[in-house]
Amino acid sequence: MTTRVLIVEDDIDIRGMLARGLEAEGFDVGVAGRVEDALSAARDAAPEAVVLDITLPDGSGHDVCRSLREGGYPGAILFLSARDEVRDRAEGLALGADDYIVKPFVFDELLARLQVHLLRRREADTPRTVFTAGRLTLDLNIRQVSFGEASARLTPREAELLALLMQEVNRPISRGEIFDRLWASQGGLSLNVVDVYVGYLRSKLSDFVRLGGPVITTVRGKGFMLDLRGQDFKH
Repeated sequence: MTTRVLIVEDDIDIRGMLARGLEAEGFDVGVAGRVEDALSAARDAAPEAVVLDITLPDGSGHDVCRSLREGGYPGAILFLSARDEVRDRAEGLALGADDYIVKPFVFDELLARLQVHLLRRREADTPRTVFTAGRLTLDLNIRQVSFGEASARLTPREAELLALLMQEVNRPISRGEIFDRLWASQGGLSLNVVDVYVGYLRSKLSDFVRLGGPVITTVRGKGFMLDLRGQDFKH
């Protein structure tokens, strides 16, 4: 799918140059020269990125940026402005912009920055599939958990439960929270299903425990916890 970019710039020459350049790079380009038009275009066309001038005839690019972010706009926003004071850059970034490029600019640099921010946004939107806690690694794609040279295959629900515990290392998670996140959408089940699957998971990880791996502990009154205390870990 072609990436859509919205250019908000009241200077016709700059707007045209940017549009032609980005279209030549394969982007689907929309343009606007006023605050009202920019907000309308962002709402209707849902661009993945907005290249935004600050000085507009009916207001400020700051107003556009603020409105977009307050409305939950998830795409990249790059300010493109002749204002080069540090306070101008700081204000733009504080409003939620990803970058601030000062005019005059080199198109290739703007293109490179735009591509970087698009990539970062897309990576941030991609669900995690690999989780690590100390020497324990879980790959959700193949539902395999490894500790050193040892490994075990998990069922889909066992893998989801372990991923949840690995994201909250050394912090107990209540039965209710686990149930709500993994089983609430399935009718006819009780909280006991959490205990059953914790038991399954403990059995699958038993060889790892004998090798010094993490333990799923029961914390009285608080729930279950993947215990890596005293070990180096990251998650």
